Amino acid sequence: MAIILKVKDLQPQFGSHCFLADNAVITGDVVIGDHCSVWFSAVIRGDVHSIRIGNYVNIQDGAIIHATYQKSPTNIGNNVSIAHGAIVHGCTVHDNVLIGMNAVILDDAVIESNSIIAAGAVVTKGTVVPSGTVYAGSPAKKIKDVSPELLKGEIERIANSYEMYASWYKS
Repeated sequence: MAIILKVKDLQPQFGSHCFLADNAVITGDVVIGDHCSVWFSAVIRGDVHSIRIGNYVNIQDGAIIHATYQKSPTNIGNNVSIAHGAIVHGCTVHDNVLIGMNAVILDDAVIESNSIIAAGAVVTKGTVVPSGTVYAGSPAKKIKDVSPELLKGEIERIANSYEMYASWYKS
C-alpha cells in the first residue's frame, strides 16, 4: 500500500481506478482524478500548497510533484505523462502533455496542451510553453512543433501504455 499521509487535517483524495505503487508517497492537499497511476518512489507532496491532478495521468518512478508555500500551487490536467525522475514544482500543466525523464518544471511555468518537454529540460520560473511545441535544453527553448505523429506516437501512446501497465498490478 502506498504511503498516504494526512497533513494539517488535509487528506489526499483519489478518483476511481487508480494504481498507487507500494512505496509511492502522497501527502496533504492532493486530489487525483480517475485512471491515474503513481509509480515506485514517486512523491506527491501537498504539504505547502494544493496539488490537483486530472484524469489519465501517470507519474512515473522517482518523479516529484511539489509546490511553493503560499505562492504557487501545482495543477496538472488530463492525459499527462510525467516521466521517470521528473520534477514538477508549483506550475500548471495542461492536457495531453509529455514531460520527459529528469525534466524540471519550475514555479509559475505553464505548459500548454499538446506539448512535450524533452528529457533533461529545465523549464525556468514563469516560462509559458505554447500549445503544440517541443521544448528542450537548459534553460528550455522551443526546438520544434509537435507533429501529428508525435502527438499520437508519443503523448497518446505513452499515456495509454501506462494505463495498461497499471492494469497488470491490479489483478
